[in-house]
Amino acid sequence: MATSPQQVRATAWAACDTFRGVVDPAQYKDYILVMLFLKYISDYWTDHYEEYTRQYPSDPERVLRKLERERFVLPMVELEDDSFRATFDSLYERRNAANIGELIGIVLDHIEEANKLKLEDVFRNIDFNSESNLGKTRDRNRRLKHLLDDFHDLDLRPSMVSEDVIGDTYIYLIERFASDAGKKAGEFYTPKQVSTLLARLASPKPGDRICDPACGAGGLLIEAADIVEGQKSNDFALFGQEVNGSTWALARMNMFLHGKDSARIDWGDTLTSPGLVENDSLMRFDVVVANPPFSLDKWGAEDAATDKYNRFWRGVPPKSKGDFAFISHMVESAMPRSGRVAVVVPNGVLFRGASEGRIRKQLVDENLLDAVIALPQNLFPTTSIPVAILVFDKSREKGGPREAETNVLMVDATTDFVASKNQNLLTQAHLDRIVSTFTDRVEVERYSRLISREEIADNEYNLNLARYIDISDTPEEIDVDAAQDDINRLEAELAEVREAMQRHLQELVR
Repeated sequence: MATSPQQVRATAWAACDTFRGVVDPAQYKDYILVMLFLKYISDYWTDHYEEYTRQYPSDPERVLRKLERERFVLPMVELEDDSFRATFDSLYERRNAANIGELIGIVLDHIEEANKLKLEDVFRNIDFNSESNLGKTRDRNRRLKHLLDDFHDLDLRPSMVSEDVIGDTYIYLIERFASDAGKKAGEFYTPKQVSTLLARLASPKPGDRICDPACGAGGLLIEAADIVEGQKSNDFALFGQEVNGSTWALARMNMFLHGKDSARIDWGDTLTSPGLVENDSLMRFDVVVANPPFSLDKWGAEDAATDKYNRFWRGVPPKSKGDFAFISHMVESAMPRSGRVAVVVPNGVLFRGASEGRIRKQLVDENLLDAVIALPQNLFPTTSIPVAILVFDKSREKGGPREAETNVLMVDATTDFVASKNQNLLTQAHLDRIVSTFTDRVEVERYSRLISREEIADNEYNLNLARYIDISDTPEEIDVDAAQDDINRLEAELAEVREAMQRHLQELVR
């Protein structure tokens, strides 16, 4: 009987009980997600081992050779007093060992070493033998035994559950961890509804190179890939960079679990040490999407003026607000005369002055800004501040196919949401409305307008939508004579009621 998606999710989420109240959600997510990953690749390997053994029952060497040509290798672990294959099941058999945390680390090290091209360094930031995170030896061993017990009954063999279910479970857990982790969630998670919207606005196509320079756990790249695959094509390439080591590892595993083994995810600071370079120049991409950290302080402004990639030639953003640093990097990373950029920004990016105002003016004057879309408040677990999406299109620059398109579409989608307990939600209908308005570039009263560059210049390059779209409530016209008639009628009725009450009171007194 196949393992249902609900069963996979429920079991994985129940495993978190081992850590709740002991370890911060921002930390224990790593242990849960790594264990899910290990269980999946172990079950995958076991499934294929059993299949090849049935095919070649008398030739175990051939079985192993066939396995070595699979997506990954699970090697043998040779210890002084023990020998076993680096699988989840081997660890489960040793779950009562006094050094079980150390054994888990040894297995993960061997898997990394045997799969350097795909998994090198992925587990280096997670320590299952950590006293500071998991407690002293006795408590740590008890928790790790429970964790192995929780995952043992979960059958993740490809013959029992699809790869999509595993990948979706990974995203599901990341979403749940984000909800529990509060503000710390911003390090690794963008709500799926926002990721879906960004990806649809960027409109990736077959053949595109797609990049997220602040990729977190990689959900936005997965959304973009899904759009291309929805066009019956696997012709795309994914690239990302992430500064947080444990989050970078989650992104690598996320790509693997979604069958995107060839995705290149670099570890490092995009603003100070961009890793996606070739021939000493920034790599160029057809689509660049991101939800970078809002108003990042100490982002590297002190070295921006001498940036070897000349990303900040339009101006250096303030050292306490890195929003335009990310925007500048993304625009410079987009293919000349064709690249598309979609980025989530705090609303301050639309109107703050000084160096940010000068950069904003330059981007508008270059005819790169394609759309400004204001989103509802409280969409993120990290903040309730209002945000917007900026879309830049380098096909509008001189020599590009959209060079003649000089207006900017502004969309006020601030009321497009369903209120929920912790966060506001964008429904499918809201997403469809925003995307169709953007794609068709239509004007809708009190919702969207096409704004000329001249009007933007007249507003001193302030992009605050309130300057361009009137969303104030229109007061209803009042019929004064009818209102006075209503007042007179109500006063007469009230007098009659008072008179009746007085009669009843007098009768009661008698």
